[in-house]
Amino acid sequence: MNYFATRLKSARLMNGLSLQGLADKINNRITKQSLSKYELGQVIPDSEIIGILSEALGVRPDYFFSDQVLEIDIKENPRISQFPAKERSRIVEIAKDELGRYLELEQILGIETQFVNPLQNMPIRSQDDIEKAAEALRDIWGLGSDALSNVIELLEDHHVKVLEIDSSEEFDGFSTWVNGKSIPLIVLNKAKLSEVTDRKRFTALHELAHLILDVNQLPEKEKEKYCHAFATAMLIPRETLRNELGGNRSKLSFQELAAIKQQYGISMQAIVYRAKDLKLISENYLRQFYMVFNQLGYRQHEPVDYKGQESSNRFSQLLFRALAENFISISKAASLKNQKLAEFRKENLVI
Repeated sequence: MNYFATRLKSARLMNGLSLQGLADKINNRITKQSLSKYELGQVIPDSEIIGILSEALGVRPDYFFSDQVLEIDIKENPRISQFPAKERSRIVEIAKDELGRYLELEQILGIETQFVNPLQNMPIRSQDDIEKAAEALRDIWGLGSDALSNVIELLEDHHVKVLEIDSSEEFDGFSTWVNGKSIPLIVLNKAKLSEVTDRKRFTALHELAHLILDVNQLPEKEKEKYCHAFATAMLIPRETLRNELGGNRSKLSFQELAAIKQQYGISMQAIVYRAKDLKLISENYLRQFYMVFNQLGYRQHEPVDYKGQESSNRFSQLLFRALAENFISISKAASLKNQKLAEFRKENLVI
């Protein structure tokens, strides 16, 4: 198999370039016709041309010769299927590249990456089923009922891969499976979520729900409702919210909602909606609250931000463990991080 041909096309799509666009980017030092021959596997270029291509496409030369094969199927995803084909391809190829390097590192370290759905065979047909599912997952993962400090890291610690990719498309995130049902993958839109940490947490858990809840046979609207409810139930369990609010309420103050948001990393609007789901407030009060919130201009930008850390350092931690224990060389570490060796040495203190 000609891995170079496949990897060149992947790198080009990852950069959102056509064959002519790539030729233009390198000032036609390699023609569109020659690039086409490389991608069809008719010709393998020499080292000089590989150097030109790696520089233009932002990958290391050894990228082109990896034999790792990943299949990411997004055909059934209703949100992603609406994107222009060029953007769909770009997102998928970036995900393949980042995930591929992550999986290679885990393989080098001999880390078991098999994911087992902790909620399989648990039917979801009501709000109470959602509460039971969230409580079961918290119990299985040993989370108790306290606030979750870092959702992204939590998911990655339990073999769910989470990637943050910039996209101009209007989506917060999506989830899918890699290589059949082997690896659960959540992709978050960095462009939309980087400044809204509580929304990033919610989106990650919403996408987890799509992966592990038995809701796929339900109508789209009902499926989304249950995934929303699961995300909020994971962020603040029902008894925890009941205790925070002191039981049933006729009204809520912005100040107490802000305090709960800052402690649990869940938006003020989601707290109120969850209180309605748990019948702690009435439907009528929920509508009043949203009307006032909208009038004050808080629907898009709430008056208080959640300041918690919401990212994962797991890849970097594993990388430097592998390097410290001599599982990999400095050159290989740079390759796994997709950096030039000199750049990697400059940015990282290696003893």
